[in-house]
Amino acid sequence: MNFTGLLVGLSTFLITGLFHPLVIKAEYHIGIKSWILFAIAGVIFAVASIVVSHLIWSTILGVVAFSSFWSILEVFQQRERVRKGWFPEGPGHKK
Repeated sequence: MNFTGLLVGLSTFLITGLFHPLVIKAEYHIGIKSWILFAIAGVIFAVASIVVSHLIWSTILGVVAFSSFWSILEVFQQRERVRKGWFPEGPGHKK
């Protein structure tokens, strides 16, 4: 039996679940400029994915990289959700 697909699927599920609150917290505390952190993280994890030779770890690092890149878009969408009053405005917002 080969559990590689299940392991990668579960990892992807958990990573995606981790990034949702991470985006919310980053936008709340840092504000819109948190996109830079997600971009840097994305590049670091993408490079790590290329460098690591183990297939499963390389795949998981790639998932983290693209989750980081996707979070850039989500930070801007989170700002809109805050504007609509769906989420509280944090100290990362300038008045």
